Amino acid sequence: MPTPETLERFIARVEENAHAEAVEEFYTENASLQENQEPPRHGRDTAVARERAMLPRAASISSTCVRPVFVNGDKVVIRWIFHFEWKDGTVTHMEELAYQRWEGERIAEETFFYDPAQRVPRKPQS
Repeated sequence: MPTPETLERFIARVEENAHAEAVEEFYTENASLQENQEPPRHGRDTAVARERAMLPRAASISSTCVRPVFVNGDKVVIRWIFHFEWKDGTVTHMEELAYQRWEGERIAEETFFYDPAQRVPRKPQS
């Protein structure tokens, strides 16, 4: 179960848009990450590489935790809003719930729940 201080440090890292660094610092080596009902991806290094591959495509990113954060033992639910402005001029605005299982001070399993239609980049509204 994460301490409140650890959870706040994790949220702060994501809100700083230090996504790859947050994965390095707060996930177990064999962490499992899953998007909706897709097959899970395994391993912290895989997750870090995925974040680092995505970040250069973005001109800007905004990451916001919508409180409250729900904690029950080793289970945590965080509501996130992400806004990406891509270098090709499109935008992606996503709202998701992250359901996490922590082992001590690190995330061992995480499933993201969101409407997949949000992932499609769109032209910005005038």
